[in-house]
Amino acid sequence: MQPIFLIILVGLLGGMAIGVQSPMSSIMSQRLGMIESSFIIHASGAIAALIPLLIFGSKLGEWRSVPWYTLAAGAFGLIVISSMGYMIPRIGVAGALITLLAGQLLVGSILDHFGWLGAVQRAMDLPRLIGLGVVMLGVWLTVK
Repeated sequence: MQPIFLIILVGLLGGMAIGVQSPMSSIMSQRLGMIESSFIIHASGAIAALIPLLIFGSKLGEWRSVPWYTLAAGAFGLIVISSMGYMIPRIGVAGALITLLAGQLLVGSILDHFGWLGAVQRAMDLPRLIGLGVVMLGVWLTVK
């Protein structure tokens, strides 16, 4: 098992990347359009991912071994980028990020509850429901 410090550090770095990527993609969306900015973001991400694949090797040839529905993950990126591009000019970066995070927590809790998509099953209980309610209140207070 990984040390908890490393897990938290990786999570914080990922969150910081979203925090920087979101306003950058919003600027691009406002000037070029949502679909165009999503295309550029995904293309640049593909190029950035290609470099370590070429250096360290790849298992891309095994893509047929993953469940078919997982191949739609990139399409969800289009939704994320488009929603951020829409929200940021209207409610600001913090409001958009907290709203995005609340949506992630809501879906994550449902996936955990049912054990869907490979999630470890963790039943929805009262403390988790209260926590989600507090998050939703935080969204409301942040964006109003």
